[in-house]
Amino acid sequence: MSFKKQLNWRYATKRMNGQKVDDVKFQNILDAIQLAPSSMGLQPFSVIVVKDLETRKKMAPVCFNQPQILEADAILVFAAWKNITEENVNTYIDNIINTRNAPSESLEGFKQNILGLVNGKTQEELVIWSSKQAYIALGFGLFAAAIEEVDTTPMEGFNPDALDEILQLNQKGLKSLALLAVGHRDAENDYLNGAAKVRRPASDFFIHI
Repeated sequence: MSFKKQLNWRYATKRMNGQKVDDVKFQNILDAIQLAPSSMGLQPFSVIVVKDLETRKKMAPVCFNQPQILEADAILVFAAWKNITEENVNTYIDNIINTRNAPSESLEGFKQNILGLVNGKTQEELVIWSSKQAYIALGFGLFAAAIEEVDTTPMEGFNPDALDEILQLNQKGLKSLALLAVGHRDAENDYLNGAAKVRRPASDFFIHI
């Protein structure tokens, strides 16, 4: 399978048909998101998987009633950690120790580097930094979905404060950033289905030095 062909196949789907995504394909998309790189490997964000229709009905008005919210099989909510605590860092270090069977003392310097980074940032700066990591993972999800021929729509058109309240993200120390609708295109009613992909020409897009 040509990844370039699949990237040309995908587009930001405007209408979906409500069809369920195959469980294996959906899990592969989630795996790609989980396996995406992040700065220092910390993954300072969470992904809320919303399949429940009643919850999505509550989400729809604060997402400006975009049809994908209800027509998709699932909505993935990418949410940044509002704070990164020493406990978060310790949990990450412990995960490395257990996964790689590494001696704890060998990671002390790395741990201090992480703490130095996060402690040197304001809460606003931490959210911005976490957001950058989340968007990398979102991109991996888009790519994996294209490979699986599952349609997606990345979305920022929503009221984050209202969505956070609906999903009780504040209580979890999270702030919503972006949504990814996952489903299958409604080929008959999506005006973008089959449309040529429009991108800047490579000669203009890339600057070679």
